[in-house]
Amino acid sequence: MIVCNCNAIRERQVRDAARAGHADPLSAYASLGRRPRCGQCVSYARQIIEEERAAA
Repeated sequence: MIVCNCNAIRERQVRDAARAGHADPLSAYASLGRRPRCGQCVSYARQIIEEERAAA
C-alpha cells in the first residue's frame, strides 16, 4: 500500500524504517532520502511507526 503519494513511499518502507529505529515520520522519510511534501501522509506514517514500536 502507498503511504505517501508525493514520494511514492510504500507501507513496507515505513515499517522497515521503524524497525531500523526511526521513531517519527521525518526521520523515517529522511532514511529513504525523502521528506514529506504536502503532509497528508504524516499521520498515517506515524500510526505505522507506532504499530511497529508496539510490536517490538
